[in-house]
Amino acid sequence: MDTTISPDAVRSTRKPRFEQIAITSVFGNPLERRTWSGAPANVAGGLTRLGVEVKGIHPSVSKLTKIGIAASDMLAGRGRPRSGEQVIRSLATRRRLAEQISAEARKMGVRHVLHCGTLDLLPRVDAGSDIRHYLYCDHTWALAALHHVHAPYYTRRALAAFDEAERQSLDGVEHVFTFGRYVRDNLIDHYGLAPDRVTAVGSGMGSIEPWHGPKDYSRPKLLFVAKHLFQAKGGLLLVEAFRRARERRPDLSLTIVGDQRSRAHVESVAGIELRDHLPWEELQRLYRDSVLLVQPMLNDPWGQVYLEAMVSRTPVMGLDRNGLPELVDGGKQGFLVAREDPDALADAILDALSDPGRLERMASVAQRHAVQTYSWDRTAEQILFS
Repeated sequence: MDTTISPDAVRSTRKPRFEQIAITSVFGNPLERRTWSGAPANVAGGLTRLGVEVKGIHPSVSKLTKIGIAASDMLAGRGRPRSGEQVIRSLATRRRLAEQISAEARKMGVRHVLHCGTLDLLPRVDAGSDIRHYLYCDHTWALAALHHVHAPYYTRRALAAFDEAERQSLDGVEHVFTFGRYVRDNLIDHYGLAPDRVTAVGSGMGSIEPWHGPKDYSRPKLLFVAKHLFQAKGGLLLVEAFRRARERRPDLSLTIVGDQRSRAHVESVAGIELRDHLPWEELQRLYRDSVLLVQPMLNDPWGQVYLEAMVSRTPVMGLDRNGLPELVDGGKQGFLVAREDPDALADAILDALSDPGRLERMASVAQRHAVQTYSWDRTAEQILFS
């Protein structure tokens, strides 16, 4: 299906929000897909195809500055940083990043800035200027904190500081665009944003091509994809669940796409193969060969891997939380597991694999839904014209 949007057709009926914009990312060049997330580059591509002039801004703080901010936070009673994320979520770090962006935008002559996340967003640093700030986000701190892997180690003062920094970052934003509705609802309910300032626009699917070829759903081949954050994406939970499921069904196999840090968790478990540094074509083949993506993410707010599996006609399974229920329409196009428990996950895996016909039917419905619903061009159109 051709999901390309005709810029002329769109422009003929609606007025765009802007004709030029800068897109920001703290995790790498926002115009390059090989960053922490490809979302900024994909949105940039979609906007460019709609006729928008797009520039990139990549703010950063030095290691010495981060050390100073960490020391200041400790003196303020926020505890010793347990991760680099604690430092980058600091209000002091955000202010420095926001000041860089504001200065760079003025230098470029850009009046509109789209932030892909709140970590570099603090409109108060250029309050009164003619620069308009927008946000495209897949989560909020309030949602992330519910299942954050480091949350138990943060002090109450640190957690409160993160939330206040998030509130200040949202203050003065012209409009917020979210991946999903559950994030939109949280911005309205928890942070008090007016409903007409928040729009759920979805996301695209990356470069995975839809697979329409033959597929044997009776072969119990599972897949898990986590190039980083193995534990947060549910890797430890899955390994234990797989171990228990394989005791009852010895022909189960699981391919884990991860990095070398994952190896210590999987090398002694029969039936698991670890793959790392895969070329894109090989990853695409794994999606097509597998019959179930089991990705019980503890804290991932959306999950591009779910869409990549769905478009490959591979059903998905994960925890009944965050963005997955929305992606699979409450369980119609994927399997939702109610509890973060290895026995519950093992039971769900075995139940799903017990009916290859159901897997095949679900896979076809999910693929059709993903292709029709999620594209970066459609996301860019929503950002520009909604």
